[in-house]
Amino acid sequence: MCPHSKQVEEIQLMKDFFNVKDIREVLEYRSDFSRTDSEEIPLEAAFGRVLAEDIISESDLPQFRRTTMDGYAIRASSSFGASESSPAFLRLVGSIPMGEHPDFSVGPGEAARISTGGMLPEGADSVIMLEHSEMLDEKAIEIYKSVAPGRHVIEVGEDFAKNETVLSCGRKIRAQESGVLAAFGRDRVRVYRKPRIAVISSGDEVLPVRERPRKGQIRDINSYTLSALVRECGAVPLSFGIVKDDYQMLLETCRKAAARSDMVLISGGSSVGSRDYTIAVLSALADTEILVHGISVSPGKPTILAKTGSRRAVWGLPGHAVSAMVVFITIVRPFIEYISGLSAQSAHHIKIPARLSRSLASAQGRSDFVRVRLLEKNGETLAEPVLGKSGLLSSMVRADGLLEIERDTEGLEKGEHVWVMI
Repeated sequence: MCPHSKQVEEIQLMKDFFNVKDIREVLEYRSDFSRTDSEEIPLEAAFGRVLAEDIISESDLPQFRRTTMDGYAIRASSSFGASESSPAFLRLVGSIPMGEHPDFSVGPGEAARISTGGMLPEGADSVIMLEHSEMLDEKAIEIYKSVAPGRHVIEVGEDFAKNETVLSCGRKIRAQESGVLAAFGRDRVRVYRKPRIAVISSGDEVLPVRERPRKGQIRDINSYTLSALVRECGAVPLSFGIVKDDYQMLLETCRKAAARSDMVLISGGSSVGSRDYTIAVLSALADTEILVHGISVSPGKPTILAKTGSRRAVWGLPGHAVSAMVVFITIVRPFIEYISGLSAQSAHHIKIPARLSRSLASAQGRSDFVRVRLLEKNGETLAEPVLGKSGLLSSMVRADGLLEIERDTEGLEKGEHVWVMI
């Protein structure tokens, strides 16, 4: 049998393998894949990265009692009963410069000038704001309000206690996490390496963007949309360009891509057709198992997921740009987040509550992802479906998010409350 006939026979056999899985079943495969290794980087480069270690506080934060307001450090009992009609008179015993340890104490009927962040002297348990006081002379003030113990004061360890887990492994580092790391003197931090995601665009009809397509040809859209979505996930896209519908060429490209990356995305060639070699190529890769060949979603049913022996995911995504994007957002993205080390608690995807502007029909047995625009009307948010065929790029450009109609639902009624995935 000639090699080409064998390839066609393999493709024909693979057609029989097409057995769709529910989207939730597919997402359960995430733990089958390896997370990336870790690296230590400077704190200033850590924004957006994922922690690969627990951060344990080596000391209390703060390490001293400090004020949250400009005012006077006092004993709360010295202010009891004070009001505008009956102020309390207090004797000034000192002033506390920022960043210094006060060398005096505050007793009953006494006060000390203090600025925001300053350390409370011994004996003081609260702070009266400047707005509620008036200076009579260099030695005395009067106050017009009573305060409770602890008012405008942060206690030792109130922010974080010594030996507390302040940040957990798998958390994404935002500005506030950077602040916590700085507060504990962590100028370097261990994070997961950014996943490298190979992007392959396949098909005889696909052309580089600079070329003018003839009838039946299209420019390469998926390399750009998928690479942008990969970056949005905090990963690094590796473009392997356009591969024609050639079994051997696609096989060699997949081998190179799998060797250089943590995940491979192949767009095109995932549907059932005589020239679609993706499933045959994946089956031919060494030590590779086909986990999924078809997902009960629309758009994006003919999606393939394979696992290589090195526990890397290889995806066969639809060739249609819109379908490929929807599958990436709803299915592939959670896999990238998993291998990047992001914990389930940190993988929050923003969903906006809205009311559906019109009724939507849906076929049972599949999850439908509808593109919607978000509109404000009469003080409430409306989700307006962006109608159009699945291959229309304009539907994604005009949309603000995706609305899922679950597989056992026949549709949604106008006015129904829904959640929109941004």
